[in-house]
Amino acid sequence: MGFAHNNVLHNNHFHKDWQRRVRTWFDQPGRKLRRRTARKVKAAALGVRPLSLLRPAVRGQTVRYNRKLREGRGFTLGELKEAGIGRKEAKTIGIVVDHRRRNLSEEGKKLNVDRLNEYKTRLIVFPRKAGKPKKGDSTGDDLKAATTRAALPLPSGAAAEPPRKITQADRDFNAFRTLRDARAWQRHEGVRKLRAAKKEEEEAAKKK
Repeated sequence: MGFAHNNVLHNNHFHKDWQRRVRTWFDQPGRKLRRRTARKVKAAALGVRPLSLLRPAVRGQTVRYNRKLREGRGFTLGELKEAGIGRKEAKTIGIVVDHRRRNLSEEGKKLNVDRLNEYKTRLIVFPRKAGKPKKGDSTGDDLKAATTRAALPLPSGAAAEPPRKITQADRDFNAFRTLRDARAWQRHEGVRKLRAAKKEEEEAAKKK
């Protein structure tokens, strides 16, 4: 780097006992080995368990990605209830619970309930004491079965509908009108119930 104009020359003192201030990382290979050994010891202490927790299959956000299935945060309480798994029990057997998530469709709910049921069939719960198995622990031949740490794969989702001829019923069907009517029917459901209850009361009063 050159110098321009009539300025004072740099006089930075960079050689004052630099050996005492320099920072080196010659212990990196040793640290790497220690971390790897610690991971092996921890895995052996944990015993036979999946490498990752079980998470639900959910749709991606926005129209751009909602045709793809991905792993969600956790299973809803409704999905766990249908699969016959308690909220506290789920956390002990590697299932993630998300109390904020809601099921917006029966198809999505059924998909995750089937996922939980498949996980239950593969699950082997070793008892803490071999001679005293508790409720929910595996017994007998299940304890001798082959184990795997592989995660449960995501389902393939709904199969694409094969091409077919357009019928006259398809041509006559008005999707926009149908959706508007369904929304209106849902919106005015409370008012209809009130009217029906009022009408029943009036008819009951007339009979008296």
